[in-house]
Amino acid sequence: MPTAVAAAVLTASSGWLGVQVYERHTTERRHQDILAAARQSALNFTSLDYRHYDRDSGNVLKGATGDFAKQFSAQTEKLTKIVAENKSVSEGRILEAGIARADERTARVLVVADSKVTNVAAPQGTSRNYRLQLDLVLKDGRWLTSNVEFVG
Repeated sequence: MPTAVAAAVLTASSGWLGVQVYERHTTERRHQDILAAARQSALNFTSLDYRHYDRDSGNVLKGATGDFAKQFSAQTEKLTKIVAENKSVSEGRILEAGIARADERTARVLVVADSKVTNVAAPQGTSRNYRLQLDLVLKDGRWLTSNVEFVG
């Protein structure tokens, strides 16, 4: 009888540990996916070139949804004109990204980025630093940016 009890306890413990390992792996994988999507979205948002602005703005919209997609799309025509007139080129670089909160369907990520911006007013380029808060949602198996805010 003691052997049967020990076997039952061992089986239950092994099952519980297996579930814990699986849940941890699932959470880590989700966090990796969230960070990758946020980094790419921020990079797309900070890397725009007047010579192929349609492609660059399209890349932003591919990773966007909800209010952010609507707002960015509504501004595309105006931004295209401004970027072309100023011959603006922005080369973004993501320095850091971290998850502020995340669950199975939503996430908030803080991103630190910089970019070198050249245009007719600054042909040698100027450096810009960004602190961004991105809200993401899981939609059709992809993490998409639903809101972008500039933060302190």
